[in-house]
Amino acid sequence: MKTMLLWPEGAPGALGTSDEDCPAITPYLVEGDKNAAVLVCPGGGYGMRADHEGGPVAEWLNTLGISAFVLRYRVAPYGYPHALRDAQRALRTIRYRAEEYGIDPDRLGILGFSAGGHLASAAGVLFDAGDEEASEPLERKSSRPDLLILCYPVISMAEGVTHQGSKENQLGTDPDPELVKRLSSELQVTAATPPAFLWHTSDDGAVPVENSLQFAAALSRHRIPFDLHVYAHGQHGLGLADGEPHTRSWTEACASWLALNGYTK
Repeated sequence: MKTMLLWPEGAPGALGTSDEDCPAITPYLVEGDKNAAVLVCPGGGYGMRADHEGGPVAEWLNTLGISAFVLRYRVAPYGYPHALRDAQRALRTIRYRAEEYGIDPDRLGILGFSAGGHLASAAGVLFDAGDEEASEPLERKSSRPDLLILCYPVISMAEGVTHQGSKENQLGTDPDPELVKRLSSELQVTAATPPAFLWHTSDDGAVPVENSLQFAAALSRHRIPFDLHVYAHGQHGLGLADGEPHTRSWTEACASWLALNGYTK
């Protein structure tokens, strides 16, 4: 299936009409009906989107019997709230078109790497149930993902923990402290936050492991089920980690967790 624009008539706040101004999803569908689905958010510091964290990850999900959608979300010069709005629109779109895509709208997760992990976590804590009064039926759908898969994610916008490039691309160089708090996902967890799978390496030199640890601690405080996997070594941006004998096992652990949550066939 071809890439589909999330706003065919033009995205709100768009600065132009190039692909980078037009958020979209690319479906990777498996055969059958009522399949689970996952929205994939590649990383890239909110300045670009890493190809190896998009299509290959969707294809891996397909091997588990899960349909996937790779999100082309807006990056710099677009800052907050555009990327989050794009992710929320994608989740609503997939739910609205669930029958067409052959998916179960109640088994729709979101997966993100690095800054895409921040976007996925933000979607998991800053969702809404949809606008019942919206003239566009799509906007009446919930933007809440049913589970989160966070891979070496940026979680916090707090100094000393965040990834500075991601923070500046989203919030600028002198952000409002209240916005910093709102975009620090570990501070926004509630009892309604979806279950989560997280993995990180303890020596990640770009995004400190404290991001995953703090989010897991927040989930624990609210009794939200989670898997947390921290590997001793591994550079940032491994993606599927195919060439890493140790860290590549994250995909097996994640597949097991997805099966536990009723997502695999």
